Amino acid sequence: MKSLDASTLKNLEESFESSPSNRLALNAVTANGIDKTALNFDKARYLQRRFSVTVDNGQVTSQAHSGRCWLFSSLNVARFVAKKNLGIKVFEFSQSYAMYFDKLERANYFLQDMAQLKADGESEDSRLVQHLLTDLMGDGGQWTMAMNLYKKYGAVPKDFFPETASSQNTGELNTQLRHVLRQAVVRMYEADGESAVAAIVKDALAAAHRVLTIHLGTPPQSFDWEWTDDEGNFHREGTMTPQQFWKKYVDAGLEDYVCLVDDPRREHPKGTKIAIEHLGNVVDGDRTEYLNVDSQFMKDCVRTILSEQGIPVWFGADCHPMMDRKNGAWATDLYDYGSVYSVDFDLNKEERVRFADSAMNHAMAFVGVDVADDGKTTNRWRVENSWGDKIADKGYFTMDDPWFDEFVYEVAVPKSMLPGEYRKALDEEPISLPAWDPMGALAK
Repeated sequence: MKSLDASTLKNLEESFESSPSNRLALNAVTANGIDKTALNFDKARYLQRRFSVTVDNGQVTSQAHSGRCWLFSSLNVARFVAKKNLGIKVFEFSQSYAMYFDKLERANYFLQDMAQLKADGESEDSRLVQHLLTDLMGDGGQWTMAMNLYKKYGAVPKDFFPETASSQNTGELNTQLRHVLRQAVVRMYEADGESAVAAIVKDALAAAHRVLTIHLGTPPQSFDWEWTDDEGNFHREGTMTPQQFWKKYVDAGLEDYVCLVDDPRREHPKGTKIAIEHLGNVVDGDRTEYLNVDSQFMKDCVRTILSEQGIPVWFGADCHPMMDRKNGAWATDLYDYGSVYSVDFDLNKEERVRFADSAMNHAMAFVGVDVADDGKTTNRWRVENSWGDKIADKGYFTMDDPWFDEFVYEVAVPKSMLPGEYRKALDEEPISLPAWDPMGALAK
């Protein structure tokens, strides 16, 4: 390794000062920041917010200071169906209710997993154990994990389990849960015998339950449901459980959807199934698996669902690149950072995934698409986000079509949309990837 010596530093400084464009860039960025300096003005003003197909889902939701986008976005899809069945335009599920049981189930999943690893002789210093201890009890998740929760626990209207200080800002809650679970792992590795480990797991799960309930409240086991529809008609359903509410009013078969991903790495062929080891939340729930397909097939599925079925489509993306958060825009050429820095940013999607430059980190819902008059070319997409209505188009974002190819990684679609060879692949054993693989990134 070669140190950064005085001579090298001097050469760097002289090279920088010799370029008038560097001085101009320095003046612009120090005064305005990089995004305002690098903004492609023409792209920004010509990226329109009109769409040939639009699914109206009403006022956007806000996940506040939490990483619950995967729950918000999946419930945004579900609430669209529920609103139609209820005959109302304004409705919201309790995201806090879903988060409560996700964290309780995830605590159990982690404890059971660590107990098994310990029994199998996995060292506490192994890469796997250290990864699981580090990447612990965050807010992020996946579509399949959300469906595991709704199938087991159902859902409730937001009024019956409202937001709390800890649901809207989850940092302190997550910190305490990590302490409980990591302490349990320490005790496991000190314990001798399966019965001792089982007792530790039981005590830690009870402690996690107490922490969750203190921070979020006690979730309802049943509730009296009544509402007035938009025609002014009063309805009284009577006492319902959350499971009954989900089955009655969300009847779109979302639990049977398939997750499609675009894993661009050459060693993972299209048309094969992918699974991430140790990734899940409900022990007896469905395994988190994906069918690897190309981006165009994902786009075709989304277009068909929006135009023919008329319901939102859940998806996961790397939301940060080329994003104008305030105005709600994504486009591959929205910013020209390369010209400001005199650097060619030319990595392709496979290189970005392989070298940790990109991964899925946020989940949202497609609620519109603009298709050209030829009926084939897609111009742009309308996106329902969960960052509140004070930004973008009252919280709705616009994505240009090339950005989809580069930064969208996952969509959830009905299994019935898959051709025969893809359905066959679902019955085959998946390619098993380690817990730290980028395809295991969680939407936050």
